[in-house]
Amino acid sequence: MKAIVVTKYGDAGVLKVSEREQRPAPAEDQVLVKIHAAGVNFIDIYHRNGYYQLPVPFIPGLEASGVVEEVGGKVTEYRKGDRVAYTGQIGSYSEYVAISAARLIPLPDKLSFTDGAAFPLQGMTAHYLLHEFRTIKPGDVLLVHAAAGGVGQLAVQWAKHLGAVVIGTVSTEEKARVAADAGADHVILYTKKDFVAEILRLTGGKGAALILDGVGKSTFKGDLEAAAPHGHVVIFGAASGPADPIVPNSLMPKSITVSGGSLVNFIAAREDLVRRSTEVLGAIAQGWLRLRVGHVLPLAEAEKAHRLLQERQTMGKTVLSVIS
Repeated sequence: MKAIVVTKYGDAGVLKVSEREQRPAPAEDQVLVKIHAAGVNFIDIYHRNGYYQLPVPFIPGLEASGVVEEVGGKVTEYRKGDRVAYTGQIGSYSEYVAISAARLIPLPDKLSFTDGAAFPLQGMTAHYLLHEFRTIKPGDVLLVHAAAGGVGQLAVQWAKHLGAVVIGTVSTEEKARVAADAGADHVILYTKKDFVAEILRLTGGKGAALILDGVGKSTFKGDLEAAAPHGHVVIFGAASGPADPIVPNSLMPKSITVSGGSLVNFIAAREDLVRRSTEVLGAIAQGWLRLRVGHVLPLAEAEKAHRLLQERQTMGKTVLSVIS
């Protein structure tokens, strides 16, 4: 079986193609999925560099789409040939994965395998970020960092669907156009302007009611300044590194709330996974939520995919093609 294997923690150079991995056999409650496409996410890099440690060696990747190849003896809801997607199961940089049937998402016939690998993690992340921490009212001001990224574009679109005024931050003019195309009302090039000053200018000094931060170290301190009174900051990633610690009492003057978010906690129950994936797929089917796949690379180029993501050379989703 062809797979990408991490043999030690370190930079992208430790991602190696291995032909020695054995095809897994599904347990009684599992399904063997023949993977067609695997989604690439920042958490894959965190696993590779040891920020989130897994026993080595391991096959990285938490998200994929493909076709059911074999079912365990206790599985009744899937059969060979069914199209499926999933997130939250390590090992997607591979030709096959054995996964609990309860973690699978049926993939609509109209959705390609590439899109099937692009929507689960980032689509459901955007969903929980906009539904679990604050009830968004029409006219609320939202700040979305990395608004041209995979989660960023989906969050911008969903926030606009809810009636919010959306401000996005990006690093380049090209990414600014992408964020604007996703629906952002204002786009700030943080490489040219201080995003805190711009947020306060655009809001007449009030600040943002909700700030979605997947960047971390380079943005979090500014988030606290850019947040409105009673504002809420949700940190869900660390693209620039872990955010610096703060003194809790510093949140008092504006009564700011800071939360941490991780998708795994919001799809742990089967009913939550079904509800979120159904709403994301419904939004895609209705046409107001659009997936943007920026790069599709062969499985053997996983190292390049990670490098592009780390260097912020991507817009939208990056996908590895396992079966063309």
